[in-house]
Amino acid sequence: MENQDPIAQLHAMVARIDELVDRARRLSEENRSLRQQHEQLASDRSQLLAKNEQARSRVEAMIARLKSLEQHT
Repeated sequence: MENQDPIAQLHAMVARIDELVDRARRLSEENRSLRQQHEQLASDRSQLLAKNEQARSRVEAMIARLKSLEQHT
């Protein structure tokens, strides 16, 4: 860059700044998207854990009923 004239240096710097601004914008969008995905996955996980707990409770209730039936026969 030292051998270039000041106008050429200025154009090169402007081009580099534009590249960096564009990269920062893309990274910001990617970050926003990843945060949304993380929130959705956390919500999905919470729902799956709740469903798993409901299923576990139902299975335990069925086992208790079966044991109760065994005792009455």
